[in-house]
Amino acid sequence: MDYLKITGGTKLEGDVVITGAKNAALPLLASTILASNDVKISNLPNVVDIKTLLKLIGMLGGKYDHNINEITLNTTELNKTEATYDIVKTMRASILVLGPLLARFGHCEVSLPGGCAIGQRPVDLHLKALEHMGAVIEIKNGYIAATAPDGLKGATIVFDKITVTGTENIVMAAALAKGNTTIINAAKEPEVVQLCEVLRDAGVSIKGIGTNTLEIVGNDRKLLEFKPFSIIPDRIEAGTYLCAGAITNQVLKVTNVIPKHLEAMLIKFEDMGFKILREENAVTIFPADKIKPINITTTEYPGFPTDMQAQFMALCTMAEGVSIIDEKLFENRFMHVSELLRMGSDISLNGTVATVIGTPNKLFGTDVMATDLRASSALVLAALVAEGETTVHRIYHLDRGYDRLEEKLTNLGAKITRGKE
Repeated sequence: MDYLKITGGTKLEGDVVITGAKNAALPLLASTILASNDVKISNLPNVVDIKTLLKLIGMLGGKYDHNINEITLNTTELNKTEATYDIVKTMRASILVLGPLLARFGHCEVSLPGGCAIGQRPVDLHLKALEHMGAVIEIKNGYIAATAPDGLKGATIVFDKITVTGTENIVMAAALAKGNTTIINAAKEPEVVQLCEVLRDAGVSIKGIGTNTLEIVGNDRKLLEFKPFSIIPDRIEAGTYLCAGAITNQVLKVTNVIPKHLEAMLIKFEDMGFKILREENAVTIFPADKIKPINITTTEYPGFPTDMQAQFMALCTMAEGVSIIDEKLFENRFMHVSELLRMGSDISLNGTVATVIGTPNKLFGTDVMATDLRASSALVLAALVAEGETTVHRIYHLDRGYDRLEEKLTNLGAKITRGKE
């Protein structure tokens, strides 16, 4: 198992090129199940979650030519419709094959998902929506067995709560359904927007892209002809590196980004006293005279993303004063707190609310354990400013979502090495 060893106190400076968004790439890879042609994708992040989903597509009978950040997929000869537990247990996003498989073949068996232990993320909203579209669904032996022998039918879907993967699954299912589907209370994340845009460019009529109401005219099981496309930049990766600049209070620039996707984070950086320069495809953060405390409440896009909560908590340990962080989306997403406490931070929890009393220049290096993807990056950030050496264990979580993290940080001036234990 790999670990990272980080020596704190080094100055960071330079530019970071942001790679494609994992959370956009995963549903887009799943959507190729609906394709009638070779699909060419560029700016694909080189992370474990992508490799896991590609393995699943291969097990279903798909073929692909993968060259680091580019891929050509062909799913025209898929011959299996079962997503097995061995794959799905390692990554929740595997549930994204449910909608397209069912829409294309009229039946599929998908294991109930696993993945990060950050709290309950039930798939009942996906299943209820598919039932409204005519699917018959059974849960047996840990698998979702779904059938729609005559194909899925358009329906009005009202999500009781906003669900990103639920919206993506139903958009893909609706693309091959018969008739019109309306999704009310749809997620508006940039990753959902890109999925809709790619399917629209492949010939599906989709109205309301970027809003909370989507109207989709299904192709009645006729496969789609995809055009080549490039994955949008990863806003969470960009936010994480901006946090690296902020926590070390140095000038740092992220390039290949879409600044409007980062706006909720950028406003919080400015509230903390950092100057932000927004350019067309880049954002630069400049040092603060004094790092101020802030209040954060996580919510759906365009609000503050839950995937940046842990990184900002690490940053708040450097603020002069008390910060309040309210995690509204996942009930178990504070597992990094106990590890930050081991490094000398002053954080207390009360339900969904974390109170962070800033301890500037008082963190110290020690052994810590990564518990999920974003918690891992928070520990790396804290290690950059901790006195001495920090060893972050179980970094396979990091590898699920960050492309060459230690290489990029090293290029900025960090002292960080990978080892095996």
